[in-house]
Amino acid sequence: MLQLSKVTTSLLISNARAARDEDLLTREGVTFCVNVTRQQPFPGLPQVRGIRVPVFDDPAEDLYRYFEECSDAIEEALMRHRKLPLKEAFETVKAARPVAEPNAGFWSQLQRYEEALQRPEQPDLLSKGLTNSNV
Repeated sequence: MLQLSKVTTSLLISNARAARDEDLLTREGVTFCVNVTRQQPFPGLPQVRGIRVPVFDDPAEDLYRYFEECSDAIEEALMRHRKLPLKEAFETVKAARPVAEPNAGFWSQLQRYEEALQRPEQPDLLSKGLTNSNV
């Protein structure tokens, strides 16, 4: 089933199949895509820009290093820009997309990121390895 789940008015989550449905993306007004896969294609629409986080859905993947750049790329990012605790941010996502279930490795990295955001002097969390796309 093709579905975009609205986390906020400007933040949506979907699976790869929905992210390639040009009619759905146009109807929903999608303009930016964070593609968290190694090989799934970006939407083929000129108005949809994006970045790729080249990882597999595997607890051993290092997602932490991508959090800052992804957060900066998403105007309405939950935890960082809205100052939400991880639990509340996850509950917001889960309410919008009940099938959302981060694996253990991703969850522990989110916890580490939450701790880093709570420190008064944030270390340079900027990541390396993201691929920009102007599809």
